Amino acid sequence: MSITSPHLGSPSGEWTDARLLYALEEVVEKELNRHLKVTKDWMPHEYVPWSDGRNFPGFFEDGEAWEKGQSKVSEVGRIALVVNLLTEDNLPSYHHEIATLFGRDGAWGTWVHRWTAEEGRHGIVMRDYLLASRAVDPDKLEEFRMSHMSEGFESDNRHSMLHTVAYVAFQELATRVSHRNTGHHSGDPVCDRMLARIATDENLHMIFYRNLLKAAFEFAPDLTMQAVRDVVVGFRMPGHGMPGFERAAAQMAIGEVYNMRIHHDDVLAPVIRFLKIMEIDGLGPEGMKAQEELGLYMGGLDAEARKFDEKLAARKARMAARAGA
Repeated sequence: MSITSPHLGSPSGEWTDARLLYALEEVVEKELNRHLKVTKDWMPHEYVPWSDGRNFPGFFEDGEAWEKGQSKVSEVGRIALVVNLLTEDNLPSYHHEIATLFGRDGAWGTWVHRWTAEEGRHGIVMRDYLLASRAVDPDKLEEFRMSHMSEGFESDNRHSMLHTVAYVAFQELATRVSHRNTGHHSGDPVCDRMLARIATDENLHMIFYRNLLKAAFEFAPDLTMQAVRDVVVGFRMPGHGMPGFERAAAQMAIGEVYNMRIHHDDVLAPVIRFLKIMEIDGLGPEGMKAQEELGLYMGGLDAEARKFDEKLAARKARMAARAGA
């Protein structure tokens, strides 16, 4: 991956991953320091309703088998919580991916480890909440975890550091939105509070990568534009390989936790608008082509989202009519 750039004083004048990593090092250090100043440490155990917990069958004679009615969580909340937790469970693979691409030294390495430590809290608190509140079947949850983690995770963007930066700028926001909406639709204020805390972390992670992406546009605008185009057009959530993901994603879409409209309006559009990506000028032929294709894709996605909105509204009307009959 390389592109001719007038910003480099090297004889070849080509951007490579190694050169971009070096060029962005100061930006990473600046963003890391900013992040450490604004982020707040928090204790996962403080968000878990431990007093609701009781023994499960197994080694304990007084163990009580799990039943769906034991939890306050709504059906769509339960589905989304499992998807969100299984996504967080693959943290070892995510760490491996970004540590391989970004390195373990300097500001990049410090960020990689800090990000991993912060993300680790999310899986801890979500699992503890789910088990203490009996929101999901613990046996099935563990079976899903084993199956999902045994498959491992390979990023669609592992071939390129710049594609990875572009991807996580959008993906961290997508995760924030998914957690926040899951909390809103969970039916349990305790769950909502926990996921709001997680969403705060995810938003700060998004800001880090978004600002890094902004700097990448300044160094290599054509190459960065192509990376953003590729990532947006081929975007998939990191949990796409988990058992039953397609069905769960469909239920989350209908339940308005995460769907096409939310993806367009609350994830893609805000980042594109903040960075003024569609207003960047002075691009070369490949950059201009990528910018045009990105615009066309966003227009097409908006049109598809409108169709989805209409179908969802019709479904709600049918359900309301049945309820009133």
